Amino acid sequence: MKKAKIIIISVASILALIIIFQNREVMKTKILFMTVEMSRALLLILTFGLGFITGLVVSFMVKKTKQAGTANSDIE
Repeated sequence: MKKAKIIIISVASILALIIIFQNREVMKTKILFMTVEMSRALLLILTFGLGFITGLVVSFMVKKTKQAGTANSDIE
């Protein structure tokens, strides 16, 4: 099992490096009312991070709501 984790992490790291090196060129991005110049790799990383954090927050909120619903049904 430990070797499988090492292999998965290694493959994911290599794929991430490939994606970063293929997307190094600078591009203009409009964010709300601003125009920002950044590399595509940075934009991909920021987008992935924002999506990951949003998923965690929504998951936490749903789990908390389900626990509150379970606690209310126990009271009744």
